[in-house]
Amino acid sequence: MFKIVKKEYLAPDIYLMEVEAPRVAMSAKPGQFVIVRAYDKGERIPLTVADFDKTRGTVTIVIQALGASTRIICSLEEGESFIDFAGPLGQPSEFTLFEPEEIKGKRYLFIAGGVGAAPIYPQIKFLKALGASIDIILGARSKELLILSNEINNMCNNLYVSTNDGSAGYKGFVTDVLEELISEGNQYDFVIAIGPIMMMKSVANCTKKYAIPTIVSLNSLMIDGTGMCGACRVSVSGKTKFTCVDGPEFNAHEVDFDEVLCRLNMYKTEEGIKLKEAERKLHKCKIGRTA
Repeated sequence: MFKIVKKEYLAPDIYLMEVEAPRVAMSAKPGQFVIVRAYDKGERIPLTVADFDKTRGTVTIVIQALGASTRIICSLEEGESFIDFAGPLGQPSEFTLFEPEEIKGKRYLFIAGGVGAAPIYPQIKFLKALGASIDIILGARSKELLILSNEINNMCNNLYVSTNDGSAGYKGFVTDVLEELISEGNQYDFVIAIGPIMMMKSVANCTKKYAIPTIVSLNSLMIDGTGMCGACRVSVSGKTKFTCVDGPEFNAHEVDFDEVLCRLNMYKTEEGIKLKEAERKLHKCKIGRTA
């Protein structure tokens, strides 16, 4: 069992949980994910690692209650436990394989949309420790949905905020801020974008024009986390890859985003049915007895 030692409300339907998982914490690297299961008959949910502490033996995850299973996970409280917390899984961020001198002094631009702010945190912490210059564009639909902005601001050189409705920072999309930064003469060695698929597609289209190497995380495609179900297939440079074993991060300019969007739309109806069933059960029974 993996005990939840901390639970924090971040935004509507978005929670941070710090979980006791010493073996995972000892091996985790930025960019990797874990598979979480709330109870013995629960669904396997892949969640990108948002932080890890080797000394305390804890791993931090951020969960947005979108579907049936994530709502069940978010209903757990401090002191309760996950039956499974497997990992670290997937390939770590490419820059974790670089020599320190390849990172020091380089300019990285991170672009995070919504809960994408969570997985970039261990990445910027890793890069900052090696002397990289880091700018961040943090986007959300509205101010209340911005998460981890204070923590991220403390780790970067410049933080730019954008919201669709203009309730915080720049009114518009993260790509509008990206275009403005480039037009002002800012030059970046790498761009890393994590968030909604359409956001990442737009970022990729923009950076491709300027030939800026760009990485995206396709973690939202993952289901079983082993590559066996085949649901996370993605075409990268014309070749079939599996997000959970070959990724979750890929060269943004080589990803077939139209195929990715088509695959995501396939699951909406079924997940909607499961969500209604879960909502009926949650107010009646305790997690351990939910079937």
